[in-house]
Amino acid sequence: MRKHLLQPKGQFPAAGLPRRLAAIFYDSLLSIALMMVVTLFYQQVILRLIYGSERLQALAEAGQLDIDPLLSTLLLFSLFAFFAKFWTHNGQTLGMQVWGVRIQNADGSAIDLWQALLRFLVAIGSWLCFGLGYFWMLWDKRKRTWHDIYSDSQVVQLPKGVHKK
Repeated sequence: MRKHLLQPKGQFPAAGLPRRLAAIFYDSLLSIALMMVVTLFYQQVILRLIYGSERLQALAEAGQLDIDPLLSTLLLFSLFAFFAKFWTHNGQTLGMQVWGVRIQNADGSAIDLWQALLRFLVAIGSWLCFGLGYFWMLWDKRKRTWHDIYSDSQVVQLPKGVHKK
């Protein structure tokens, strides 16, 4: 499969931790909104079609909708789809665009779906280890996090004034 080169082209420095964390915060707000929409659609449309309004209300009052493995799976897949689409298309989520950082391969091309999956899963592990995977970049000579290393990708800081298409 042919890789597409991201724009702008060039050698860019590794993005620093504050800029990365700012982009993560911005994207976390978008992720929460996405999860709210998926949950609303799942509970108010899909479950209502399956159970009907009265039965769904009874299940909710009994607390039987509190832990739903299918909803959890849908939320995880939705979040991955959100990040994978942005990362593999132009290397930037909306938060990354605001803060001028981009995920790319060493040759400046967009990462592929497999790399996006590795990044996504290892990033979750990084958070579960109290952020150690992110703070790892403070000790790494190339400023790489665990998910940068494992997915063989890099997060770079784009020059100011660069506008996305």
